[in-house]
Amino acid sequence: MSAAGSPPPIHSGNAAVASWARDPRLAGCRRLFLCEHVRAVEIGIHDFEQHAPQRLVFHVDLFVPLAASTPQADRIDEVVDYDFIRAVIAERIAAGRIGLQETLCDDIARRLLAHPQVRAVALSTAKPDVYADSRAVGVEVMLFKDAA
Repeated sequence: MSAAGSPPPIHSGNAAVASWARDPRLAGCRRLFLCEHVRAVEIGIHDFEQHAPQRLVFHVDLFVPLAASTPQADRIDEVVDYDFIRAVIAERIAAGRIGLQETLCDDIARRLLAHPQVRAVALSTAKPDVYADSRAVGVEVMLFKDAA
């Protein structure tokens, strides 16, 4: 438990992001993130996953060049809005059932990377309710615009 009495996060961030400051492809970027975004998702291939949506925890990191994310007039239209991240996730979930976390992560990461200001995306998902003997099972992907 944390000092505030809440459980520690399932994942505190994307492992691929840990060394982002050393990656020359991300030089001059700002990191935007959405942490522990929990949604009910129709996902899974096992029989026990077929009957109801299950909790899925998203962690998203976007890397945006400083030139495209440094506001001059303190206006939201000068930066990438966090609502964009949430909207992309919601749109993909609304598109219907998906079997694998890998497919879901790839789909969402590609959609986020399509934003003209985004240079790279790191995205992870975690299912906290699948195994009683584990906190979560999950997937992580990192895509760069030059490799997408």
